[in-house]
Amino acid sequence: MIDENLLNSLNADEKETFKKGLNDLINQTYIIEKEYKQLNASYASLQNFITQIIEVQPNAIWVIDENDELFLQNSEAKKISGLKEIILKNPNLKEIKYNDLFFIVKIIKQAQKTIISATDITEEKRQERLISMGQVAAHLSHEIRNPIGSVSLLASTLFKKVDVSAKPIVLEIRKSIWRVERIIKATLLFTKGLHVEKNLFSLENLTQEMEQSISFYTYSKNIDFIFNLPQIEISGDFELLTLVFQNLIFNAIDAIEESEQEEGKIELNYKIDDKNHIFNIIDNGKEIEDKNILFEPFKTTKTKGNGLGLALALQIIKAHNGIIEIKDNPKRFQIKVKK
Repeated sequence: MIDENLLNSLNADEKETFKKGLNDLINQTYIIEKEYKQLNASYASLQNFITQIIEVQPNAIWVIDENDELFLQNSEAKKISGLKEIILKNPNLKEIKYNDLFFIVKIIKQAQKTIISATDITEEKRQERLISMGQVAAHLSHEIRNPIGSVSLLASTLFKKVDVSAKPIVLEIRKSIWRVERIIKATLLFTKGLHVEKNLFSLENLTQEMEQSISFYTYSKNIDFIFNLPQIEISGDFELLTLVFQNLIFNAIDAIEESEQEEGKIELNYKIDDKNHIFNIIDNGKEIEDKNILFEPFKTTKTKGNGLGLALALQIIKAHNGIIEIKDNPKRFQIKVKK
């Protein structure tokens, strides 16, 4: 507030000078206010830009201030917020397992801020584990193949020579050998990779293969098998696709065996649309417990199997530019293979 006595003591020229100085001060205040608003807007724009930068990062990022308070984080960090506390308590750890996921952790101190980065390496870990398991499985398969071949030949010879009463026992031995041979074949295919050779083949031949395969598979319940495949030809690798349908049929048999049903029913049917051959494998067996690991190699929720059947089936169908889906009402596997 301006002193009135001071103003009265000034002459006309001094008052004019004072007035001009006051106006200049007011104008300068407006300029400073404008610059402050521009600076504040620039800061907000910069902060928003930085936020967008960390938001597009595929890894989780936290920025911690000098008071160990959260200053900034992206959406990936929000998904695993509990990991931040573990990292702060164990700053020397370079790799952390959290909620069955694996993360590589990096911590950078910049000025008074601490930047924490956590990169999900779960898939890389999974691939390393699969490669290691696959190598071991392939080695064992090679080692087992020769003695199994010898046992198979001896069993065939024995079947011709034993009494009728002993033939069922030898037949069970042959079934078991056949199952081991399938496991070896699936393991080697999975570890070595697939080579698809497409040719025309009849779906009637596929039906015959399924019926023969079932005769070698051991199960205890009365199961009705219905194969509704038309007498047409489609293009594909017959041997590999046969393996797919065997795996899915056997999976259905196991589901019925593990269910409370006294009798079972498995149906394989076919239809066609503008782009695909469509196959449905339907069964009334036990519901799938964990769909998330269904196609995971070496993982299974069944009491039988090694967890490779469905994983290999998925590989084969993808190699045919197709897909496998799990459907409900009725419960079934649906295969689509491009025409």
